[in-house]
Amino acid sequence: MPNGYLAGRRNRRRLLTLTLSVAATTGGTAIMLWAWPDTGMFFTAAAAGPGHGRGLSQNGAFDKAVAGWTADRILADYYPGANLADIGATTVSVRLMERDDKALDVSSASDFYVAGRRVIPGQAAHLTPTATGADVTITQGCDGNTLWEGNTDDPWAYPVDNGVNRPAEEALEICGGNDYRGVLGVALDGGAFRTVNDVDVDDYLQGVVPAEVVPGWADQGGAEALRAQAIAARSYALAETRYPYAKTCDTTDCQMYPGTDKEDPRTTTAVNDTVGQVLVRDNHILRSEYSAAPDGGTPTPASTLEIGPALSDFPSAQTSLLPDIPGLTTPATPAEPDSSVPVEPNPASPPDAVTPDSTTPAPNAADQTGTTPTLPNSVRPAPDNRNRVNIPIPLPIPGSVDPNSMLSDTRWNPQPAIPAAPLNPPTPGQTPIPNTASTPTPPTAPTHPLPGNNTSARVR
Repeated sequence: MPNGYLAGRRNRRRLLTLTLSVAATTGGTAIMLWAWPDTGMFFTAAAAGPGHGRGLSQNGAFDKAVAGWTADRILADYYPGANLADIGATTVSVRLMERDDKALDVSSASDFYVAGRRVIPGQAAHLTPTATGADVTITQGCDGNTLWEGNTDDPWAYPVDNGVNRPAEEALEICGGNDYRGVLGVALDGGAFRTVNDVDVDDYLQGVVPAEVVPGWADQGGAEALRAQAIAARSYALAETRYPYAKTCDTTDCQMYPGTDKEDPRTTTAVNDTVGQVLVRDNHILRSEYSAAPDGGTPTPASTLEIGPALSDFPSAQTSLLPDIPGLTTPATPAEPDSSVPVEPNPASPPDAVTPDSTTPAPNAADQTGTTPTLPNSVRPAPDNRNRVNIPIPLPIPGSVDPNSMLSDTRWNPQPAIPAAPLNPPTPGQTPIPNTASTPTPPTAPTHPLPGNNTSARVR
């Protein structure tokens, strides 16, 4: 599986002076502490080198890109037997593991919505998961005076516009933490609290790709390596099904995802250039593992890697062959998406919070017409659908508000939603280097229903 920013700088000449290097011995394995420019310090095992060696080698992909290889040729080399497919817009739900056992404390530089109520800049909402939704407190600032308290059966915070690639100021900010695109919500894992970010997969990748590889590779002839990384990361995320309440997580146990913190125009370009492209085997999304394996890595046949949902679970799926793989035939056209999967309509606009001299309504939430693969009996938010471009495969206005206006009992989202009872994976510490071929076995579903939202769900 991915091993995070250890993908780092394959160009050892760019290491800082090794006065920062420290040798240690752990169980007979020599460990070297390196300092990467602009990235902080990371550990690599000198004996085995960073990375588990399965699938794409980020270092090898960079070398191949500099040598003139295209992204699809790089992927064909590292995942023999795989094909490329285009899918429509979909979302991915991500467990934010640093937030385990904590309430969700959220604010924004723009208006946002919780429990059907408008929250303005300078205020914060605090959601504590319950068996039927969440208890909600709205305060002045993240830790100021209480303005409103109540409960809701919709345990999610929604940005002013839940569309894709929205301006940074519309992102939701965890108090004292990172900003996130998409929506933020809470769920129960037995008696433990969980925080989930449900976000368009390409908005998600804007955070993942620069956290897994170096954006500066684009300036060194390695732009195609960034595109290959974007496709592999998209495939990996959509093939995941780790928890009943979220598809994937935000650490190197899954893929590094710090929200918007590391977004970079160069890696965003790589994501946008490959919109909707995924690796597939037998018309299912390939769980395309990758690492920072040294010496270029070795190919991993697609037949040895796990697969996730079928292409028929995604809208507008079309399959193409990767180049330079002899003996492959074009797969059968995937079935149309299942029309029986429920898709909730876009909720009505919430009641606006007004000043005594203003009756201007709050901005409506964006239309949400996209459909997504679904877990049984669950409902998820999904960002706006958008037209996907097939990539050919060649060789409200912020303002003051009367806090009392938030006392309306009118619900913005009429669809009840009950949070899930996820399981308890280990709490992450310092991100480790993947060094095993084993993959965590997805846990069994809990007895509680999943958290709800306003479109059908599906992702890792």
